[in-house]
Amino acid sequence: MIAIRQVGAERWRDWRALRLDALAQAPDAYHSKLADWQGEGDAEQRWRDRLSSRPLNLIAELEGVAAGMASGVREGEDAELISMWVEPFARGRGVGDALVDAVLGWADAAGAARTVLCVMEANHHAAALYRRHGFVDAGPAPSPPGAPAERRMVRL
Repeated sequence: MIAIRQVGAERWRDWRALRLDALAQAPDAYHSKLADWQGEGDAEQRWRDRLSSRPLNLIAELEGVAAGMASGVREGEDAELISMWVEPFARGRGVGDALVDAVLGWADAAGAARTVLCVMEANHHAAALYRRHGFVDAGPAPSPPGAPAERRMVRL
């Protein structure tokens, strides 16, 4: 059973555990690096601020165990799906689909003209997940110098 829960700053510890796991297991999937969120960067207020500054933060639970996360933000008339992660034990079990559906539902309810996201060019599994939900490739996404290439995907 998959449960999707919208979380705020009070669940910062749960979000932190998932995010650090994502950054450790998939260091090339995000612009943030694990080292950025460790040591002095690993402060309760920073995690709370991160959750408070995004309008949508979701944690997926699979059979009561934290299994994934995603956020949604507004960019003008568009919504953007960001910070998507599914724990390896939960992949292929519908968690990613449930998270994408939840972000799309939020975007639709918010009146977004379209939903956009960026995915690392080499992450074929994630791109396939997004295509299943109606996203199409919209070309290269701007990336910082030296960062892996990303593709922008759009769902109208």
